[in-house]
Formats: sequence, C-alpha cells, structure tokens
Amino acid sequence: MKIVIHRGSQEIGGTCIQLSAGKTTLLLDLGLPLSPASAKLDVASLKPNAVLISHPHQDHFGLIDVLNPAVPVYIGELGQRLINATRMFLRKALPTNNFQSFENRQPFEIGNFTITPFLVDHSAVDAYGFLIEAEGKRIFYSGDFRAHGRKSVLFENIIKNPLQNIDLLFMEGTMLERNNDDFPSESAVEQKIYEIIKTQINITFLISSSQNIDRIVSAYRACIKGHKTLVVDIYTAWVLEQLKIVSNRVPNMEWEIMGVYASPSQDETLKAHPGYFDDFRKRLYNYRITKEELHANPQGYLFLGKMSHFRIINLYKKGNPVNVIYSQWPGYLSYPNKDYYGAESFAAYRKDPQVNFICAHTSGHATVADLKAYAQALKPKQLVPVHTAAPKEFPKYFANVVNLTDGQMLNL
Repeated sequence: MKIVIHRGSQEIGGTCIQLSAGKTTLLLDLGLPLSPASAKLDVASLKPNAVLISHPHQDHFGLIDVLNPAVPVYIGELGQRLINATRMFLRKALPTNNFQSFENRQPFEIGNFTITPFLVDHSAVDAYGFLIEAEGKRIFYSGDFRAHGRKSVLFENIIKNPLQNIDLLFMEGTMLERNNDDFPSESAVEQKIYEIIKTQINITFLISSSQNIDRIVSAYRACIKGHKTLVVDIYTAWVLEQLKIVSNRVPNMEWEIMGVYASPSQDETLKAHPGYFDDFRKRLYNYRITKEELHANPQGYLFLGKMSHFRIINLYKKGNPVNVIYSQWPGYLSYPNKDYYGAESFAAYRKDPQVNFICAHTSGHATVADLKAYAQALKPKQLVPVHTAAPKEFPKYFANVVNLTDGQMLNL
C-alpha cells in the first residue's frame, strides 16, 4: 500500500491523505487549510476513486467542490445535512458531489479497500475515525477526536476494547502545544455559563459555533439551572432540526425554555426555498422571540450566536454591561477581519467597558494525556502524526513515531 500525506503533516487543518492499493486510490479528508500561507493542493491531479470525510468541519471537507462530481464522497448522513445547512444560509449553491453515507461500525468496500467507520467524540457531531484494510494491512485514521466531551463514552469504548494489529495509526496532535487546563471538560463550560447567567442583570451572549452541539447542550442545561430562556438564530434552529435524525435528546426549538430570534436575512433564506425547508418556517414562528421581548426583559435570556452577531450585541450596550461569553478557540480572536468573520472587530469587546467579556471554552481535541492513552491502547506498529503543528514533539510522548512530510511517499 502506498501512502502520501498531501497536507496536514505539519499543520492543523487542510488535511488530505492519499492511500493507494491495487487499482484503488482513496483520500482521507479533503480540507480547506486554516492558514492562507498553506501550500496549494492540486486536487484534480490526485484522481481519487473515492473520498472519505471524517466530519463536517471546513478544514476536513472544504475542497470537495473542486472534485470531479462523479467521484463518490463518503460522509455520515448528518454530516452531509450540516454541510447543506451552512450552504443554504450562506446563500451558496449546494454541493453537487456524489455523496454516499455510511453507518457507525458497519464495514463497506471501495475497490481494494474495506473501511469501517468509528463514531468519535469531537466538537463536530457525526465525526468519525476510520479503520482501513487492504493488502493484508490495517490502518486507523483517528480523525479529530477528544475524551472530555458529552460523548466521552466513545473514547472509553476504544480504550477498553481497542482494535488489534494496527500497522499504522494516523493520529491527530492538535493539542501537542496547547492545554485544556482552564476548562478541562464540557461540564466545566456549562458550570461557567451558569455562574454568569444566574445573576445577570442584562442579556448574555454566548459566542459559539452553531454546529458545536455539545456547547448548545451545555447552554441549555445552564439555562435550566439559571431559569433563563435560550435564544438561537434561525440557522442554529435548523441545525438542531437536523439532529432529530440521530437523537431525541438534543434540545430543539420545540423544547421548553427555547426560543428563536428571526433575523430578516435568515428568514429570507427560508422564504426563498419553501420546498427545501418544508413546514419548518411555519413551525418556527410558534417559538419566535421578538426584539421587543428581548428588550423588555434582557436579563431573562441567553442568546447563542456567532461573532457576526456583534451588531446585535451593540443594541444592548447601554446601562448595565452586557455579558459576552466567548466559547470558541481563543486563537480565532487574533485573525484579521478579512480571514475570519470579523474576528478583529469582535476581539475589541475585550477592552470595551460596557462588555463583561468572558472566555469559556473546552477544546474539540484530545489532550496529550488522552492521546497517550489512545496510542497505548491501539499499539500501532507505526504512528504517523497528522493535523498538528508540532510533529517533532511526538517522539517525546509516543512509541514507533514515523514523521512524514507533505508529499513524501511511504510504502506500507
């Protein structure tokens, strides 16, 4: 089997790994890089027979649009729905890829390869690692994962019942040079949110990804304890609607202490595609929280949204300070406006006297201690770092490390 990491051996994001066996070529992820300085990837020249997408984060699927649309793209059903949700609300065309879905721990074949997906705990839902078998070899691709989220049992299952005879493990290393000490678990984030909202005298904004479902659950649980109403925008409400296909335990707009803020721009998206959204728009207005209701009782609400909602925040910056709980990776705040949704402007709230700015975030990625437990359980003959800015640090913590560089071929 021939292996090439096209991107991801020395950077976080933009992952793309090629495996070739017999007449079959697979790509593990096809991500958009996070850094504008990242090397360009000539996708057309790779000519894969299929692409496996581990989860619906842009840095793992963001280049599928440049694929030949005939090439099958394998992804979880919910993951595809969330990609479509983002496209709809950005008013972009839906992907024209040949999507194929799979089921957790159910093997399927692509040419010379047999693939078994394993659902993992990550800040994205419907995230998977893959066992890939061909020519008598067994590769495991970790994808992005952690052990401290609300689905930590998935990590525990792998540790307690590890796969055997792994010839090569591609393991992510996002946290090799970071720590998770301030908020070591999703429960710690939930507790911080509760502490802020329980005594609030003005509205609190929680800035988080609409697809970080664990964080939405944390916010909802905090609101139950704090006797507040959780308000989400239409896009987030639609994301939660998609979650119904896999779970009835995730909050949605129909639950108690939930409400939807209907911004005109997002409502226009619903009106423009009545067939796509079916009766969602009609049902949504049964749970609408109006601007007037928010202004009349601001201390009664926690508003979950994106950094692009900062114009809404400005409406409440009078009298008592507004609470802004920033619940994403802090590094995004240093991105220029042109690169990340107005992050530079949003970061200015940290110095605004009318804003009580709080960071409360736990990583979507495994800590070093959990990575060590993971590697020790799987006992790979070779461990290849990916999705990391610190590949040279791996030998300090792990055995059998093989550091590849982008473009280097390994014969397994």
